[in-house]
Amino acid sequence: MVESNMPAIGIDLGTTHSCVAVWQHGRVEVIPNDHGNRTTPSYVSFTQTHRFTGDAAFNQLITNPCNTIFDAKRLIGREFDDELVQKDMILWPFQVDASPCHGTGKKPVVAVTYKGEQRKFAAIEISAMVLMKMKEVAEAYVGSAVNNAVVTVPAYFNNLQRQATKDAATIAGLSGVRIINEPTASAFAYGLAQKPNGSNVVRRNVLVIDLGGGTFDVALVTFKKNVIRVKSVSGDTHLGGGDFDIRMVRHFSAEFEEKHHKDISRNPRAMARLRAACERAKRNLSSTSIATIEIDCLLEGTDFSSTITRAQFENLNLDLFEECIKHVKKCLKDAKMVKGDVDDVVLVGGSSRIPKVQQLLQDFFCGKELYKSINPDEAVACGAAIYAASLSCFDDNNPRLVDVTPLSIGVKVHLGRMAVVIPRNSPIPTRMEKIFTTSRDYKTRVYIPVHQGETLEASDTNFLCELKFSGIPQAQKHIPRIEVFFKIDADGILHCSAQELMTGNKIRAIAHYHSGRLSRKEVRRMVKDAEKFRVADKQYQEKVKAMNSLETYTQNMETMLECHGAKVGLSERRKMAVAINQTIQWLDQNFVLAEGCKFEDKMIELEGVCGPIITKMLETQNLSMSNNGASGSRAKIEIIELDLD
Repeated sequence: MVESNMPAIGIDLGTTHSCVAVWQHGRVEVIPNDHGNRTTPSYVSFTQTHRFTGDAAFNQLITNPCNTIFDAKRLIGREFDDELVQKDMILWPFQVDASPCHGTGKKPVVAVTYKGEQRKFAAIEISAMVLMKMKEVAEAYVGSAVNNAVVTVPAYFNNLQRQATKDAATIAGLSGVRIINEPTASAFAYGLAQKPNGSNVVRRNVLVIDLGGGTFDVALVTFKKNVIRVKSVSGDTHLGGGDFDIRMVRHFSAEFEEKHHKDISRNPRAMARLRAACERAKRNLSSTSIATIEIDCLLEGTDFSSTITRAQFENLNLDLFEECIKHVKKCLKDAKMVKGDVDDVVLVGGSSRIPKVQQLLQDFFCGKELYKSINPDEAVACGAAIYAASLSCFDDNNPRLVDVTPLSIGVKVHLGRMAVVIPRNSPIPTRMEKIFTTSRDYKTRVYIPVHQGETLEASDTNFLCELKFSGIPQAQKHIPRIEVFFKIDADGILHCSAQELMTGNKIRAIAHYHSGRLSRKEVRRMVKDAEKFRVADKQYQEKVKAMNSLETYTQNMETMLECHGAKVGLSERRKMAVAINQTIQWLDQNFVLAEGCKFEDKMIELEGVCGPIITKMLETQNLSMSNNGASGSRAKIEIIELDLD
């Protein structure tokens, strides 16, 4: 693969954790964050003084649960009244409100207290903050600005969710973004693992199973020469490790209430601590047969201790595990293949480590060995980086991707039926059209509702947008001819247009988008807010740096005074001790609210007092060392300057 001047960045924007990778020096490298971790929690936390993202935000979950946001991916592109949103709201410690938007319906927003004020953020903004963090991690690693990236989404994300993810990337400062499905990205990582020298993978049918923290995807991918062709996809955007955690939380909540007659469901802090403990237990059960949960003072001073076996965990979530197998069957059926046609079953996503999931898959494929040679937490980001590299350079040997659309797209017609224009699993990019007519006499304008889904009734599908079409010549019903054009680009995002054919005139149709889609004005406002956060983050980093420098200098001065104070007079020792103590007291009182420049001023003030005294200490010490050397047993060493001319 030919190297490009631009860094080839791939970002796995996950529900619970995100990961970023880069293609450079002929290989893919996963980039560690500022904490040294190769994955970053998709958490954002708001406090009285600052906004935290990633590991720092995750650490706020227990102490600041109501202002620590996670699972934003489950809100993105959805309506507030969505059944899944309403179910999740009950379990989240943070508050979710309904907010009116420029389209129909209401969008969900999270309500937090930030710097003493009530603020509301859309899910797109929270996702943008996570993407901004991943962008900063990448820039620190490659040493240059990162504007272009490949960002992954679940294969079963609908058009609104894909567009919302792209809007989030724009808000984060990523101007050139390509969207790719998560299992498709994993297929790129599999291809590189099979042929690390860059040669083409022989023809193979690969089933990629991606079970992450919040979503489940299955893709049947065919490798042939340098073409990666997706045959079919299936999955669920609301099935993953987080759902397994919730089952455990409910189980232990009921146990705690039965033992102690106390309801912890109304205490956000207690629920956050229990959820964190359940997640740790879930991870432990992948390698052990029993896990222990111990939480001190869980609620009102009451401790909680319990155990859960692997068998109990599997029984709690058996229906969810079996749901995964149903999607595998569906994917094979759509691809018109049987089990024996699959050469490799590739597991990615952290939750794919669960032994019961692996057992069910192995049983379904008649004992076939599962492919687990690539890191399940990093495979998606690695594949996205490989795809980014293939896009950034022109080489005939680069793998060429042929992806598919996961859901059918069509128009709501007479009697509420859905007329499909683009069937699901159609290769993308694609463009299709269909001719419609009027159902009443002398209509001069029509509304064309665009939907996405698989049911015959349009009301049971996802409403995307509405084409408002006017200027139709008056005629009896069924005579006007309106041609609707649907185009799906390489990112899987839909573009709609229409024209009237009876007169041959092209009449522009205006699309009124669903509430999940941001208006241009909203995007511009969020971009400005993101820039403010970026500036605030930089100021906070400078403040922390100045504060750490002052603390270090103060500690060093304390040490110098303790070790060498006897070398100066009593008044100088007292003067230095008073200055050090005053600085320590000032730090204790002002380290939260003070600005960075205040720490720098305090440093100059302390240096002004301590500097001359330290110089005197060192001079006295050097003089003492010189005298000791003159009276010692060793001969005095004299340094002379030789004239070599």
